[in-house]
Amino acid sequence: MRKGDLLRRRVEDVELTPSKDLSAMVAAMGRGGGFTAKKIAVGSEILRTMFRRGACTRFLSFPAALMATGARGILRGLVERKLVDAVITTCGTADHDLARVWAPYYHGDFEMDDVALHRLGVNRLGNVLVPNESYGVVLEKKIQPMLRALWNEGKKSLSTKELLWEFGRRAASRSSLLWWAWKNRIPVYVPAIFDGAVGYQLWAFWQDHKDFAIDQFRDEAELADLVFDARETGALMIGGGVSKHHTIWWNQFRGGLDYAVYVTTAPEWDGSLSGARVREGISWGKVQEDASQVTIEGDATAILPIMIAAALGRSR
Repeated sequence: MRKGDLLRRRVEDVELTPSKDLSAMVAAMGRGGGFTAKKIAVGSEILRTMFRRGACTRFLSFPAALMATGARGILRGLVERKLVDAVITTCGTADHDLARVWAPYYHGDFEMDDVALHRLGVNRLGNVLVPNESYGVVLEKKIQPMLRALWNEGKKSLSTKELLWEFGRRAASRSSLLWWAWKNRIPVYVPAIFDGAVGYQLWAFWQDHKDFAIDQFRDEAELADLVFDARETGALMIGGGVSKHHTIWWNQFRGGLDYAVYVTTAPEWDGSLSGARVREGISWGKVQEDASQVTIEGDATAILPIMIAAALGRSR
């Protein structure tokens, strides 16, 4: 196995392009029934309603792994088109979004020899290959100068939203979700900001700049204002963990989400938040009793392009 043979096919984003034909197909899936197919159709209809209701404050939550795949283009497209009002995610979203601005990721396989990959300096994320030079190395090279510039400009205490907007602005790439978030003033909140490569870069910078601080209370204050001021709220949630929980946690303080579409691969029987179906959130007051809601079991990299394109392509 040679590194050059592995790193031949670059990962490319799936672009968000509405298709009337695809919409018709998804509508037919709904009419025809089926197991996951019908749920995709229901989810598409809920999203279509959310996207078109001006009174609805829309949340997007997802874990970082999707940003290493072509689904990055779908998620970026939602921010670019202002179809969501806030993003709640994990630190790795910043890792992968920024790293892919500066270096490529590559196609791999789930069954590859991980010992051999490690010796070659290639990390495997499912069936995506992330060479060291495309991840930790490039992030340190690019982020440390950004942090020094912020420090020299007197910006020594930032919320995660402010920090990620600054990273997106300075990355200056239309391929970046963070750049579009900055441009469109859509907040991106990361409650677990230190759990990733970007978080490590913050810690490393702090070693010599002890007055540097991440003020997450400002993020929480903004989230409180979002939910308390909202007439309606809806969420597209992919996967569980802190991003999903922070979304439904804050929405419980206004009586729960009015609309909820959740995509997961986790089983319900293990008691995890990832496995918890949306209906479980009703018992906690995190989802309205009469909410329009659906849980779709399956791989979001396959489901999202179909469901969102169908939601955007419907003419009525």
